[in-house]
Amino acid sequence: MSIAADLAHRLAGNAEAVCRAYLSQGRRQGNWWVVGDVLNAPGRSLYVRLSGDRAGHWSDAATGEHGDLLDLIARNRRLDFRAAIDEARAFLAVPRPPLPSDPAPSGSPEAARRLFRLGRPIPGTMAETYLRARGILGPLRWPCLRFHPAVWHRAHAGAPSEAWPALLAAVTDHSGTITGLQRTWLAPSGRGKAPLADPRRALGSLLGNGVRFGIATEVLAAGEGIETVLALKSVLPALSMIAALSANHLAALVFPPSLARLYVVRDNDAAGRMAVESLSARGNAAGVEVRPLVPWGEDFNADLLRLGADHMLARLADQLAPEDARRFLPHRDAV
Repeated sequence: MSIAADLAHRLAGNAEAVCRAYLSQGRRQGNWWVVGDVLNAPGRSLYVRLSGDRAGHWSDAATGEHGDLLDLIARNRRLDFRAAIDEARAFLAVPRPPLPSDPAPSGSPEAARRLFRLGRPIPGTMAETYLRARGILGPLRWPCLRFHPAVWHRAHAGAPSEAWPALLAAVTDHSGTITGLQRTWLAPSGRGKAPLADPRRALGSLLGNGVRFGIATEVLAAGEGIETVLALKSVLPALSMIAALSANHLAALVFPPSLARLYVVRDNDAAGRMAVESLSARGNAAGVEVRPLVPWGEDFNADLLRLGADHMLARLADQLAPEDARRFLPHRDAV
């Protein structure tokens, strides 16, 4: 099978994801995606088959044009054949064949960096839909977050790979070098995670590092999950934060050299309490004040969804140091 035929076959296996990415003005009708034309104009002239033996084939009743999804991507992006091949590879997260002397070992930091480079900013994507459905407020143009419409997922060794849209979160060290990556696979609607046994996986070097929202100075907040930290960032936008991705990684967080006070954004469970205890002991030894931020429910994302921003701020006001409350708590009319 030629490279083009192989890519067209892979695109056909993800026909709806292709249509949602390149023909977003259209909509699904039964087993078809209907839109105005290959350039994504509104209308009902162009039909794309979504499943079955003819999946990925399309035709435009107005112009008589037809083809497969590789043809569609080329016309949609106005690309020549070679550029369309590259675009399809990027969409499917199929890298260019590496040089024999330059492999990226599976699960390595370099593999994380290569996948993250294939992503795009999340505003206007299913990743934004996902985070907004989780109640996350404020802008989402964080350099540590990207979206990819089709990232491979394999349930277990020997199982077939499936492509799902994914939120990509870059894990970095203090210098800003990407050391790892978390993938959160999303449902095609974007309103929730993909229906997989493990819709979240990380790769690369995570220990001591994290997903950073803002530049750490003398005061920093650190928590476990992306959604938990972004929920807190929604109501304390001026406070720099980091998501360590798990309680164990949170407990092992490497303190920035300038750090004087660390707020531990703990989940309301035993693992969260143990992370606070570990960080408090390390903070005492390093001369860093460690203070927990404790949610009302299981975590701060749940609090934001159930209580709202104002109630979260009222609860946080009593947990911040007085000088940090004056510095980081926004005016009520700004929330």
